Amino acid sequence: MVEPEAHERWLRAARAAKALSWASLVWMTLEGAAGLVAGVGAASIALIGWALSSVVEGLASVIVIWRFTGSRTLSPTAEHRAQKAVAVSFWLLAPYVAVESGHKLISGQRADTTALGIAVTVASLLIMPALGKAKHRLGARLGSGATAGEGTQNLLCAYLAGAVLIGLGANTWFGLWWLDPLIGLAVAAVAVREGLEAWRGEDCC
Repeated sequence: MVEPEAHERWLRAARAAKALSWASLVWMTLEGAAGLVAGVGAASIALIGWALSSVVEGLASVIVIWRFTGSRTLSPTAEHRAQKAVAVSFWLLAPYVAVESGHKLISGQRADTTALGIAVTVASLLIMPALGKAKHRLGARLGSGATAGEGTQNLLCAYLAGAVLIGLGANTWFGLWWLDPLIGLAVAAVAVREGLEAWRGEDCC
């Protein structure tokens, strides 16, 4: 039998996980909109691709919110379903990033410099790692692979933002336009691996 105090601590952690998912969803919406505006304005495929990936990452937040709402909060079945759904969201993200990166690598598409794009990717680099690490800690406390998996998606968002920034800087200062798509391909490979781990329930360990 679970002690009442331990049960209450678990419920507080569940509420915190849900609140962080709401915060992530709001940020992903703003980030995606700003990224699209910056990407279209600068004709930058790198920025547009990164902004569209926010849709998939936001999906992981919606899944975790669903998992910790109402009677599903204490449901092992809901956790299992949410964990599988988060794994699928990784696999939705990976092909898009891989195809986009491959296209840029083959076509020689260069990342363009844009002040708004730089600002929003820098903000993502500052915000997403903190959210991701907090969700990993909560995922471990809750035994929730779905929560930990969403945290990993936040970290991947930061990696992608870093890739866009590196691409912008490397192309502007050194002409190394191919660095951005290569990093994108590496991120896609990580997304596939993380999806497999989430599917097997390894993400919360």
